[in-house]
Amino acid sequence: MKTITINGTGKEYRIGKILCIARNYVDHIKELSNETPQAPVIFMKPVTSVIFQGESIVIPPHSNDCHHEAELAVLIGKGGKGIPAGNALEHIAGYGLAIDLTLRDVQTELKKKGLPWDIAKGFDTACPLSGFVTAEAVVDPQDLQIRLAVNGELRQDGHTSLMIHTVAAMISYMSGIFTLEEGDIILTGTPAGVGPVRSGDSIEAEIPGVGQLQINVA
Repeated sequence: MKTITINGTGKEYRIGKILCIARNYVDHIKELSNETPQAPVIFMKPVTSVIFQGESIVIPPHSNDCHHEAELAVLIGKGGKGIPAGNALEHIAGYGLAIDLTLRDVQTELKKKGLPWDIAKGFDTACPLSGFVTAEAVVDPQDLQIRLAVNGELRQDGHTSLMIHTVAAMISYMSGIFTLEEGDIILTGTPAGVGPVRSGDSIEAEIPGVGQLQINVA
């Protein structure tokens, strides 16, 4: 069992589903030469992919191209089904920072064959998470900076205002497909600047006012 405790509250949440949205920033879509989807593209990560500060990323031996993707993470505090977008933010318990690690070479081969991406996105250690702040600590989830550096080199410097689908819209859309439950986490997509990480690398990511994460690649 893996849990999240929101900073300063003592409230502990058992992590449930990890629902992720792909292709939610136009510049990221362009850098990977993908088509802009008509509807949100959703995939899932297992809870076993989660690691925290002090743990290390382990790249599976069957991949030679693991990429970092820094994202805003949303923790669901109140479940629901078919949640209206206008009420969606009321269901959030807290916000954090996630790094969605992707085996890009594996994903590319799967996409060519029209197969699911699960093994490229859900391997052990593929979902580093920071600490979480309360929902009240974030005035507007669409007004946050996302930065990630590898070995001190800034790679990603984006802003949540550039999301195609807002946090509220994502919660509404996903809850129409999956019943959302307390402890579920939504990863909201990554801005441009994704790139490879290798054994020995040090990754530092930050969403000011939300979370920081420093993690190494074994």
